[in-house]
Amino acid sequence: MEQGYRLLQHLQGGALRSGEELGALLGISRAAVWKQVRHLLQKGLPVQSVRGRGYRLARPIELLDPERIAQAMGPAASRRLGPVEVVATTDSTNDCLRRRLAQGRVAGPQVLIAECQAAGRGRRGRGWVSPFAGGIWMSVLWPLPHGIATCGGLSLALGVAAVRALRGAGLAQLGLKWPNDLLWQGRKLGGILVEFSGEAEGPAHAIIGIGINTSLPVAAGEAIDQPWVDLERAGGIHPGRNELAGRLLRELVEVLSVFERSGFAALRDEWVEYDALAGQPVRVESPAGPVTGHARGVDRDGALLVEETSGQRRRFLSGLVSVRLHP
Repeated sequence: MEQGYRLLQHLQGGALRSGEELGALLGISRAAVWKQVRHLLQKGLPVQSVRGRGYRLARPIELLDPERIAQAMGPAASRRLGPVEVVATTDSTNDCLRRRLAQGRVAGPQVLIAECQAAGRGRRGRGWVSPFAGGIWMSVLWPLPHGIATCGGLSLALGVAAVRALRGAGLAQLGLKWPNDLLWQGRKLGGILVEFSGEAEGPAHAIIGIGINTSLPVAAGEAIDQPWVDLERAGGIHPGRNELAGRLLRELVEVLSVFERSGFAALRDEWVEYDALAGQPVRVESPAGPVTGHARGVDRDGALLVEETSGQRRRFLSGLVSVRLHP
């Protein structure tokens, strides 16, 4: 993908470029340029061939740029997170950071963003559709000096950060579906996957994966098993991928700082404002069996509260639990 990625970098401005010019820029033959173009077309990228003149993009693509992301983050978040790393493709940004952590290659905060994930993951091992330049596919490695035991409700807190970033970009009608889905008008816009490594009450790390759809090709969307949306379809709101990634990282740092001091309790009221399940009939699948009732918000630790028809309230932590609206 490396040469194809470099080819896109030269085409992203929208100008028509000849095969000869592109070959000179990439240090390859015109035939090799055409081979890379075919490779990009197979991935669903809108490269257009103009007979006798060259190649251009049928629609603009904004590739991710670490410097532009850092500028949108602002100096405070940049100091806390360090350099942003952007790669063309990886299997999973979460898995990549986990491997680095296991190899002792990282210790402090680290940010990895991929243009494409070949094996993106959601909760409970579900696949996450992550086509090239179709969204923000990001992971953040965050140290937890006090251990994993203090992290109840972390994924919910991070949902608040995502909503803040999107609202700041001008998007309204957002919702948060417990424990980690980001919705727009009830359709899935993004999601959060938090994984942990380390000790319950000692040094540990959170690996925070966030995916937000910005411009999904229709063919890619066919692989998603629930109603979905991207920023382009959500009223045309699209601040640019670099601007959005920077805003998101800035809000993540702010929310993580609050969470470190006060836990989810300090962010609970804000999360409740966007609770997409509030008062809705739900069915919760858990290892102990299904439970039906009405969603009654979350407690100070981020656990879902469900009121059964008997009036009894049940409390569910995320883990192996899934929840769906129940007709």
